[in-house]
Amino acid sequence: MTEVSAIARLKIHEGKLEEFKRLAALCVHSVRTKDSGTLQYDYFFNDDYTQCVVFERYRDFAAMREHLANIGDELMQALLKVCSMSGDIFATPTPELRKAIEGLDIRLYSPYEPM
Repeated sequence: MTEVSAIARLKIHEGKLEEFKRLAALCVHSVRTKDSGTLQYDYFFNDDYTQCVVFERYRDFAAMREHLANIGDELMQALLKVCSMSGDIFATPTPELRKAIEGLDIRLYSPYEPM
């Protein structure tokens, strides 16, 4: 399995919804104009717009790395000022992937391949 799927869970800080939406739009623009291997990148809000879930799918781990590089540290740091972030990644674990998520509130799930 080379495809990487992820779910980002974002809890928006009180009073920061409009800034969050502005930053999310910048992320979506980056995906649409720069990413070459992003297969899905969709935002979903709960009823009161205090939480957001982003469904992400990438061709492979290299495409996920490209996406993160395209988003950049500056935009990521701005996002972390208006929301808290946790998530799950669904992929065949590699040492590089494990190292990339080290210390983050991200859980890694390996594919199950029944005999």
